[in-house]
Amino acid sequence: MIKTDVLIVGGSLVGLSAASFLAWHGVPTLSVERHRGTAIHPRAGHFHLRTLEVLRSIGLESRVRAASEEQFDPDGGINAVESLAGKEIATYIANLNEGVAAISPSTRLFMTQQSLEPLIRARAEELGAALRYATELVSLEQDADGVTGHVRNVDTGETDTIRAKYLIAADGNRSPIRERLGIATRGPGHLADCVTIYFHADCGAALRGRNLGVIYVFNADQRGFFRLVKTGDSGFLAVMTLGDMSLPNATNVAQGITEERCIALVHSATGMPNAKVEIEDIATWRAVAEVAERFQDGRVFLVGDAAHVMPPMGGFGGNTGVQDAHNLAWKIALVLRGIAGPDLLSTYNTERQPTGELAIQQAYTRYVLRVVPERGKETTQPIVDDLSMEIGYRYHSRAIVAEPGSGAALYENPRQSKAMPGTRAPHVVLERAGARMSSLDLFGRSFCVLVAAEGRPWCDAARAAAADLALPLDIHRIGRQGTDVADPEGGFADAYGLSSSGAVIVRPDGFVAWRAKDAAGASKAMMDEALSALLCRNS
Repeated sequence: MIKTDVLIVGGSLVGLSAASFLAWHGVPTLSVERHRGTAIHPRAGHFHLRTLEVLRSIGLESRVRAASEEQFDPDGGINAVESLAGKEIATYIANLNEGVAAISPSTRLFMTQQSLEPLIRARAEELGAALRYATELVSLEQDADGVTGHVRNVDTGETDTIRAKYLIAADGNRSPIRERLGIATRGPGHLADCVTIYFHADCGAALRGRNLGVIYVFNADQRGFFRLVKTGDSGFLAVMTLGDMSLPNATNVAQGITEERCIALVHSATGMPNAKVEIEDIATWRAVAEVAERFQDGRVFLVGDAAHVMPPMGGFGGNTGVQDAHNLAWKIALVLRGIAGPDLLSTYNTERQPTGELAIQQAYTRYVLRVVPERGKETTQPIVDDLSMEIGYRYHSRAIVAEPGSGAALYENPRQSKAMPGTRAPHVVLERAGARMSSLDLFGRSFCVLVAAEGRPWCDAARAAAADLALPLDIHRIGRQGTDVADPEGGFADAYGLSSSGAVIVRPDGFVAWRAKDAAGASKAMMDEALSALLCRNS
């Protein structure tokens, strides 16, 4: 029997992310993936600010950005056209990163999944994660102490038994594990049977020098989107419906698809009917919008497409999955180390299930507005702006000490949230040992207390509480002079909604968990109470 702390089923984008985040926290893991390697197709391509921020936290952002810039120009736009060479219909985002420098140390980017996954895999292995490809889960059982998984090598038929304390199901949108556990899903459901056409064609002239990252196509032949590498000579076209939605098979693009039909669709999308097109591959897939009713069953946790699957509009799918893994990893790590109570793990479902449901609703709304307006706005939720969706989502759980009157909204405008408990800690440019840094760079493996310049009583209280609780705790006092972290622009206290003597507790995932706007009542007892609550030690 092979023993590990966490068994991860699935070795694609989200499974690899889970392995990396857990390994970053020092948790032994074993990942099994039925395919023989990482992604062979581009697939997910629009990566959000929060995804880059969490990759930054494990030392991977710079590698990812360098690889992205080999394929795509930075700061591309997202628009809609009748065809690439023809009329523009709408501009959804003119510049992917316009205005983000003030709110994040990272920037959005485009990148193929087949290029990103090997980088995450390499980082996971550097950090000590164990990965097995060509290996599938055959069955699993769980009990009060752990999970037993039976796996089989798909090439040799050899079987092994793996005993783990927890299991993470990153096994895709048709998740056999979710099915075994009897977890139902809800949402708009099946939308269309689609195709993605991977092709080579010289589209440089049709691009006309425009820096377009995602190009939606809306014409009489098809509706969907495509993306080209920056040289304009290859890319993929995702066709989600055929032109006339009144036809009975308009949403069944995949049925009877041929290479000749694919060439015709590429000609239509590019607006270059005489272009030489070489088809590299054709992939069929189902567009679905649904979310699992719960993300946890005992010691088993659903992440990524196993927990929520959504149409690609807005790029929420893979990004939301990476955030699932990031939210879960530190909680498992602290429970395994005995620092947190086991009930901390239940906050994964409490926090991520509503966020996953919000994401599928927003992806579906964008699908209707951009692809099938015939469905009608009455079937959708109102649009939430992209920035609020990426870094403005808000948690409500026992791992957050909410402030009176703060409400129950699932998101806040990140330019205005000012470190409200449950929201991502704001980015502020700081300085330590003469080097510029982001406030986000202070967060990672441990809880962190940030104290305004005149809040020294909170520093003393935090140190005493950490010693009493045997809790690793990072403590930083931030101000213009005489503090361990300098605030050269003097913006920290205002950005975090504090007076000059206030303090916040930030979780390892960079979310604000507690806030005291001033030093009134600062004491070891108050800090003890707050930290014990956040760690679910009061169960």
